[in-house]
Amino acid sequence: MAPEAPEDRQWVVIARVTGPRGNRGEVEALSLSSRPGRFCRLSEVYLFDPQRPAAECRPVVVNEVWQHRGRTVFKFQGVDTISEAEGLRGLEVRIPLSARPPLQNGEYYQSDLIGCEVVERLSGRLVGRVTDWREYGGSVLLVVEGAAGEEILIPFAGAICVEIDVARRRLTVDLPEGLRDLNR
Repeated sequence: MAPEAPEDRQWVVIARVTGPRGNRGEVEALSLSSRPGRFCRLSEVYLFDPQRPAAECRPVVVNEVWQHRGRTVFKFQGVDTISEAEGLRGLEVRIPLSARPPLQNGEYYQSDLIGCEVVERLSGRLVGRVTDWREYGGSVLLVVEGAAGEEILIPFAGAICVEIDVARRRLTVDLPEGLRDLNR
């Protein structure tokens, strides 16, 4: 998932609409949350077109949400036909940053990692800043922009990312030998 643009930082993308589902205007969405149960508590979300300015968001009332075959299905108030649901394809489902559920101690949101500096534990040397993350089915890869502007992919694993301090906007890492060379 691409990070929110700086002007959009007050929003969190929680799902992407993939298309219609059923014949009453329901839409199927790809969840971007590790806690699918969170959707059941939503009463309102905002639909954003990633190709348009953030100011053009559309608030919608959530009538119902359920899981079906690994996807999240939304029934939005006022979307009652397949063609109306088709018009939502590709939109991002967002909530205000302030509406995120609280986390347990030691937990954090992936979006909170964007902008954090990455520092090597032993040398204290700055590796760069987190700009994004990528998921390919294994562990998440942090995308870090190095000092020279190069892209460095760092596996987001406990053995590598040894300390995460979101409050200080800092990740401390033990980079395996040769990792930097893999990214060239």
